[in-house]
Amino acid sequence: MPEIRPCADEADKAESLAIYNAVWPLDALTVDEVRSFESRATEYADLLGPGGSGWVGLMPWHPDSADVFVTVLPEHRGHGLGSAFYERISAWLAERGVRQIDSTVPEDDADSIAFATKRGFREVERNGRMLLELAGYEPQPVSPPNGIEIVSWAHFPDLSRGIYEVACEAFMDVPGNRDWLMDPYDDWLEHDMQGPGDRADATFLALAGDEVVGYSKFSFTAARPTSAQHDMTGVKRAWRRRGIAGALKRRQIIWAKENGYERLATQNEARNEPIRKLNTRLGYREAPGRIVMRGPLA
Repeated sequence: MPEIRPCADEADKAESLAIYNAVWPLDALTVDEVRSFESRATEYADLLGPGGSGWVGLMPWHPDSADVFVTVLPEHRGHGLGSAFYERISAWLAERGVRQIDSTVPEDDADSIAFATKRGFREVERNGRMLLELAGYEPQPVSPPNGIEIVSWAHFPDLSRGIYEVACEAFMDVPGNRDWLMDPYDDWLEHDMQGPGDRADATFLALAGDEVVGYSKFSFTAARPTSAQHDMTGVKRAWRRRGIAGALKRRQIIWAKENGYERLATQNEARNEPIRKLNTRLGYREAPGRIVMRGPLA
């Protein structure tokens, strides 16, 4: 059985992340972003093996299961490394009384899906990726509905409480999030809005007078410097189906073009038909995304 060990120092952590980024190039991260994510975990372990990496964390928004990422380089597959990570992570979770794993696999990786299915995992969430290549793309006018103004959060920093009110409705309405626990305001502000990949000038608000009725934001990483990731687009329930989300998205696209970005990326839950249809109308094209599979310990 291959040896699986905890990351002991910064060099180990860098190696672990390099393996992850090689397997997930469209989701590549920097160490700073990993540390920001880890700061949200109640407990976590970063593991390393010969040609593979593993990460397991207990997250406050779904305390009954663990988030697990196992990545094995293609040339090291088929030699028991994935099984070794699974057994080591399962033992770590059993010590903490957790009996359920949520693991993410590439949507187009039939071998990884078969590996998980064979061990009793089932699909619980599918996040399809959509990409917009900005070279040669002519953005559409923002055109918000009557009575709605689209503004930058950077110009209205005191409206963060209003953004949070939108988030509390929007996050819970995303298919797959309905059993999640929403972060308290201060935690949400620190981690979701002021993390290393967040920018106030790339966060846009839909205002009806003084009320925030919707918002959209990008996230950024130095690991993908020419690409911006759509992080969240949310509208209050009472204000939906009026074209607000479309106006927010169009404002984001214009901002990205003006600031020299080459590609926009988003991942939407497969059951979230309204936002997927909006992205298609705006010119986004589908690409392989990620599947969340839930299963037992080894």
